Amino acid sequence: MQVWPGQAYPLGATYDGAGTNFAVYSEAAHRIELCLLHDDGSETAVELRETDAFVRHAYLPGVMPGQRYGFRVHGPYEPEHGQRCNSAKLLLDPYARAMSGRIDWGEAVYGYHFGRPDSRNDLDSAPHTMASVVVNPYFDWGDDRPPRTDYHRTVIYEAHVKGLTMLHPALPEELRGTYAGLAHPEVISHLSELGVTALELMPVHQFVSDHRLVDAGLGNYWGYNTIGFFAPHNSYASWGDRGQQVLEFKSAVRALHQAGIEVILDVVYNHTAEGNHLGPTLSFRGIDNASYYRLTEDRRYYMDTTGTGNSMLMRSPHVLQLIMDSLRYWVTEMHVDGFRFDLAATLARQFHEVDRLSSFFDLVQQDPVVSQVKLIAEPWDVGEGGYQVGKFPPLWTEWNGKYRDTVRDLWRGEPRTLAEFASRLTGSSDLYQDDGRRPLASVNFVTCHDGFTLHDLVSYNEKHNEANGEGNRDGESHNRSWNCGAEGETEDGEVRELRNRQMRNFIATLMLSQGVPMLSHGDEFARTQRGNNNAYCQDNELTWVRWPESTADQDGTLLAFTRAMVWLRRDHQVFRRRRFFHGRPVEGTHDELSDIAWFTPEGGEMTSRDWQAAHARALTVFLNGHAISEPGPRGERISDDSFLLMFNASDEDLDFAVPVDHGLQWQVVVDTARPEGVPPGQGPKVDAGERIRMISRSLTVLRRPA
Repeated sequence: MQVWPGQAYPLGATYDGAGTNFAVYSEAAHRIELCLLHDDGSETAVELRETDAFVRHAYLPGVMPGQRYGFRVHGPYEPEHGQRCNSAKLLLDPYARAMSGRIDWGEAVYGYHFGRPDSRNDLDSAPHTMASVVVNPYFDWGDDRPPRTDYHRTVIYEAHVKGLTMLHPALPEELRGTYAGLAHPEVISHLSELGVTALELMPVHQFVSDHRLVDAGLGNYWGYNTIGFFAPHNSYASWGDRGQQVLEFKSAVRALHQAGIEVILDVVYNHTAEGNHLGPTLSFRGIDNASYYRLTEDRRYYMDTTGTGNSMLMRSPHVLQLIMDSLRYWVTEMHVDGFRFDLAATLARQFHEVDRLSSFFDLVQQDPVVSQVKLIAEPWDVGEGGYQVGKFPPLWTEWNGKYRDTVRDLWRGEPRTLAEFASRLTGSSDLYQDDGRRPLASVNFVTCHDGFTLHDLVSYNEKHNEANGEGNRDGESHNRSWNCGAEGETEDGEVRELRNRQMRNFIATLMLSQGVPMLSHGDEFARTQRGNNNAYCQDNELTWVRWPESTADQDGTLLAFTRAMVWLRRDHQVFRRRRFFHGRPVEGTHDELSDIAWFTPEGGEMTSRDWQAAHARALTVFLNGHAISEPGPRGERISDDSFLLMFNASDEDLDFAVPVDHGLQWQVVVDTARPEGVPPGQGPKVDAGERIRMISRSLTVLRRPA
């Protein structure tokens, strides 16, 4: 076999049409062998003799796409000093573009013998672990262009590749649960008709199922257990895992782009699947443990702000390079349109505390590729001071956990929620305005993958996670949920009617709020997980989306209502302003009315006493379509219809007076008290000063044409 010197960059395996360049970083290694794996279980070892800045490299002519490989790193095995090199372990390439096979969790993939954590295990892991794969980078993208949807026009749909497609009745069996399933016309048609502009995929970076879960007959369904930051997860491919997953993922992105739908990836750069000191040796740990992970003062152990056993060392230039190279790769080579960063507060822990001025944010800010796509933070982790909602830099948007909590509290009847609800409804200026950000910094959601589904939010007071095998101890215990009078499934007609109304209330509130709305997959037709609020390990029909004909929304009314609310939002700029409300008339609009006003159900303007009243759970909001302060894309003045939003979150029916001096006549366009939520055809017209009877826990929207 010919071995040429090759290049130190790019890292990983790079095929150029005639051969493949291999490069891997390790400051700890004394020697590194590249092992080419053969189908008969044998391997050919090639020592990487060339070294530049701790990067070992070589070029092998004739090595083609589909070739499986791994590394064996010879170096110090000194856990007390933070190093765990062991050449008996076949290691995955941190920059591998694809990975093949599975891990069987035999003792050989660990650096120690079971029951003796201080021992050294020299069993060969190659027969028991995954392999890296050389990938052909060439793909015909045709005229693919990113949709580049502005944030104020964005509607995000959070989904799981397998969960969304596994039970879809129109998909051929071989496409269910795959990237190709995402690209199926029936799936894309559903998203387009719903009004979705961005599909936020739960982790598709290569991940593994934890040893503990596999032994229990479960699996890591959610995927927040990454081992390959460049590789699409191999089990989501419909036809092979020796690079086919890369082609299939690219094809799915291309198809979604053709429908005008962006692809956002939920990425997990805060930790890896290698876990704590008792975890397996799969890649980073055996290559250069101390360069990749945050270690404690006793360097045998790992600092953990993620709850998973380890945290990446964010002050290491090589970790930062890995993350930035990965982000750029997914944008430039895989054509994705943005990222949602799991436990993003950990990425800001350059030392111990969360620091919004950390090197990671500096690198993102100046990067000409990454800085131009959508960047969404999950602004917390489990470490000290980890709750950072509203504290990320101006380039970032955030999952607004305070929005979720406040909206849930309002509709379940918690006292003293009106004032904070007003802030959440109008874009959370208390969180984002001080640092120059705008309402679009707030990604609003009521439910997501983590916690109750929308159906379960209104059907359960308590979590029911027994299927996870942890004695119902896992998952959040304070869900701000309300079962509407019965725990779980019920035949009580009144309870079911109230639950359906509450689901319409949540969806309507979400779509009427300033910011960027996010729906969780299946909520549009009342998907249930039977009260399990932590279904991370349930890769089965409990979590897979059951399409409308087999769900609680069999008549399709919730789905139709959700579509109507999404399109109402998309049709009216007043619900998706780019700037915060002023609370006063806007200069140059020739309208003496304030851009927003707040009223009691009696029609009088809200006072400070009204805002603080413990029992108050109802109000009317006036949104002035003539007083939108931001210009259109060509500098033109924007004028829209005006709206009255009437919220009755109390447990009694109330008469709402239509405010005077804000419009002579209005028309009802949304009424969540109706089973379908939207009046058929043209809704009833009401005059200023007229009273509208609103039943308890309902929402009505009135429109005044421009």
